[in-house]
Amino acid sequence: MTRGLWTRETVASLLLAAYLPLALFWTLSGGVAALGLFGLVALIVAGWHLAFMLLRAQPPSLAALVTALGIAMLAPEDLGLFRLGLGISFGVVMGEMVFGGWGRNVVNPATVTLAFLGFGFPTFGWPGFDAPVAWAAIPAALIGMALGVLPAAVLIGAGLLGGIAVFGGLLPDPVLYAAGIVLVLLVADPVTSAGTTPGRWINGALYAALVVLFANQWTGAAPVQIAVSAALLASIAAPLLDEAALALWIAQRRRRHGRS
Repeated sequence: MTRGLWTRETVASLLLAAYLPLALFWTLSGGVAALGLFGLVALIVAGWHLAFMLLRAQPPSLAALVTALGIAMLAPEDLGLFRLGLGISFGVVMGEMVFGGWGRNVVNPATVTLAFLGFGFPTFGWPGFDAPVAWAAIPAALIGMALGVLPAAVLIGAGLLGGIAVFGGLLPDPVLYAAGIVLVLLVADPVTSAGTTPGRWINGALYAALVVLFANQWTGAAPVQIAVSAALLASIAAPLLDEAALALWIAQRRRRHGRS
């Protein structure tokens, strides 16, 4: 992930800058408890980063804070230190470190962590978000797009389909709030979202479609649980979307140049 000034740490730093509005409103809403949770999650994530980076003779990455914010905001509540630490360890190691660290991973480590916690400890409740926290995802998305670290096509594709669902009465406010936050923190990850332009549009639209489907068919699911599950499936589908987009581009070039 190096091209001129665009190093891995540059991208991680800009992502943190983009997430500041969301982090600020979440902290104001949650108070000291939110800060304490973020500090605990960041400590566990940083510990695994440090262990793997030392083994590979690489410096620690600010991406640890990006991952920690997503987990702290979205993880099920009242898990306790052991369950939370187990989930973070699984997500960070299996979702990121085994692939060589942030920038080489296939699925966002926060998404893997949250999916593990949701499936492993289904009796624990998911967090809810007030409107001010959810609306803070909009300036975060705009800053990220302006800085070039959040893929605009993913965000706009999801926003367009989500807007249609809202006007159609298919997306209640609690699900909309959770889906917006998850879209910015997890789905629009510049590493694990689709890389081609057509793939990014479909990636965002697929996430929104899954959110709408789960919101209307998954009885009893919490809004954050719905959004995280949709994010996991959309992220897994991203490489396939890129492969389809590249195959279509190659086919079009062959037809244009008269090659079989």
